[in-house]
Amino acid sequence: MPLPKLPTRMGATVAIDTTEPPIAVKAKATAPRPAGKAAAPAPAAPQAGPASTALPVQPPAVADAIKPEITAAEPAPVAQARTPSKRKRLAASKRKLFVLDTNVLLHDSNSLFKFEEHDIFLPMIVLEELDHQKKGMSEVARNARQVSRSLDGLVSGTKDLEAGVDLDALGNAEALGRLHLQTTALESKLPIDLPPGKADNAILCVVHALQRIHDKREVILVSKDINMRLKARSLGLEAEDYLSDHVLDDSDLLYDGVMPLPENFWLKHGKDVESWQQGGTTYYRIRGPLCSEFIVNEFVYFDGDLPLQAQVKEVSGKSAVLATLRDYSHGKNNVWGITARNREQNFALNLLMNPDCDFVSLLGQAGTGKTLLALASGLTQTLETKRYNEIIITRATVPVGDDIGFLPGTEEEKMLPWMGALEDNLEVLHLGAGNAEFGGGSGPDWPKNSTMELIRSRIKVKSLNFMRGRTFLNKFLIIDEAQNLTPKQMKTLVTRAGPGTKIVCLGNIAQIDTPYLTEGSSGLTYVVDRFKGWPHAGHITLQRGERSRLADYASEAL
Repeated sequence: MPLPKLPTRMGATVAIDTTEPPIAVKAKATAPRPAGKAAAPAPAAPQAGPASTALPVQPPAVADAIKPEITAAEPAPVAQARTPSKRKRLAASKRKLFVLDTNVLLHDSNSLFKFEEHDIFLPMIVLEELDHQKKGMSEVARNARQVSRSLDGLVSGTKDLEAGVDLDALGNAEALGRLHLQTTALESKLPIDLPPGKADNAILCVVHALQRIHDKREVILVSKDINMRLKARSLGLEAEDYLSDHVLDDSDLLYDGVMPLPENFWLKHGKDVESWQQGGTTYYRIRGPLCSEFIVNEFVYFDGDLPLQAQVKEVSGKSAVLATLRDYSHGKNNVWGITARNREQNFALNLLMNPDCDFVSLLGQAGTGKTLLALASGLTQTLETKRYNEIIITRATVPVGDDIGFLPGTEEEKMLPWMGALEDNLEVLHLGAGNAEFGGGSGPDWPKNSTMELIRSRIKVKSLNFMRGRTFLNKFLIIDEAQNLTPKQMKTLVTRAGPGTKIVCLGNIAQIDTPYLTEGSSGLTYVVDRFKGWPHAGHITLQRGERSRLADYASEAL
C-alpha cells in the first residue's frame, strides 16, 4: 500500500499545537521576583527532541508563510530546536542584571537557568576561572565542564553576542531572561584602589562599570563568597548570596519526624475509633481535625492519662491510620545488645528495623547515638536475620583542621582514619553487649574472640569518590557525616540502591565543614525534605545526648 503524500504546506503539520496555553502557565507569566533575593529554583523543562522534528510551533497565519523549500528532513539549528516559551518576557528596563561569580557556577551547574525572567552577565575572568577548574574528577571539575557545555549550547549558532542569548534556548522554559557575555573591555574607576590581577577585584570592576552603563536597571553581584559580598557592599555595589539551592530558609522549620499530640487529643479524636491487629501490630483508625496535619511515617505520642506512641501509616482527609510500635527500650527487644534510652531512639530503631522502610535519615547532636543505633541494627539484620549480606559505610572526607596529606594503602586502609566513629562503636557493640552501662540486653551468645573477626568481615568501608556507576544489592548502606554532602552528591549515593538495599543517612547540620554549604543547602537537609511523606522512608531528629554527662554539658555550655 503506497504511503500518503506529504502535506504541501508546513502549517498543516503544526497548526494542531496552537491552542491556548494552560491557565497555570499564564498566571506565572509576569510574576517578578522580590528584590534582594536570588530566584527560587525552577524545575528543568524536558529537553527538545531531535532537530528534524522539533520545528517551532507557530500560529496558522505565520505557518502558512513558511517557505516551501524548508522540509521536515532539514535539520534546524540547536538554538531553535525547542518550543518557544509562551510566557511573556519583561521589558529590558524591568529585568534585573545578575553578575555571577565563578563559585556560583561551580556550586550549582544549573544556576544559569534559575533566575526566572532576569538577565545574567558573565565577565571574561569568570570564563577564565572556569577553564582552570575543568580538569579532574572532583565535583567542582564536573560542574565546570557542565557549565561550559551549557554555555556552548546557548551561544552556538548566535552571530550577535552583544545582544545576548535567550536562556531558554536549550529547553529551560522557566528561564525567560538573556545571557550576556563580556565582549568588550569595561573600564571603571573604583572608589578604592584594589590590587590588580586578582579575579575578585576584576569582577568588582565589571559590576561597577555595568552599574554606570545600565543606570536604570538593578545590577546585582551574586556570589557564595562572604568576603566578596562584603567588599562589593563596601564599594556601594549590590550583592546577594545564591539562595536557589536552599531547601529551607530557617533550619528550625526542618521536619523532625515527631509530633506531640495535644492534651485534648482523645476528646476530639476518640469517637468512632476502629482497631484491628495484623502481624502482631495493632492498628487504629481515628478521625478528627488533626489527622490532616499528619505525615506518613511520622511518629506521634501522647503522655496523658491514655498514653500513646504510634506511627502514622495512612492519611486520608480527616482520618488516619496509626500503628503501635515495638518497645526497643525493653531488654527482651534489644538490638545487638543495645536498647533505646529515650523516646526518639525507640522511634529510630522502629525505622531501622522495619524491612519496608528503604531510606532512613537520623539527625542529632554529638552523642545522641546515631552511629551506634545504625550499626547495631545493621549487624542484627546482617548476621542474625540475614536480611542483608553486607554493611557498607562511607562518609565525606572533609577534614576539620589541616589536611595530613596522602594516606598509604588500599582504598579501605585510606578510609580507616576517617572511620574513628566506626571503631569506637564496634568496641561498644563488642565489649558492651550485656553491660548495663551500654543499654543492657544479653547480646549474641558467641565467643568474644571470634565475634570481632566475623563483624569486620561483613563491614566494608568505601570512598565516595568511586561510588558513581555502582549498584548495591541487598546491602545496608550507612552514610556518615552526611551534612557535608551537596544535594547532587547525595542524589548520586541514594540512586546507587538496588533491590533489597537500605540506606541510612546520619549527620548533624550544625557541624558542616564543606565550604559554601549551609544548613539550608546541605544534602542532608535536601533528602529529609524531599523524602518526607514517602511510605518507604522515615526520619527522626534525636534530641537527647546519651554519651556522658560531660558530653551533654559541653554541648549545652560550649
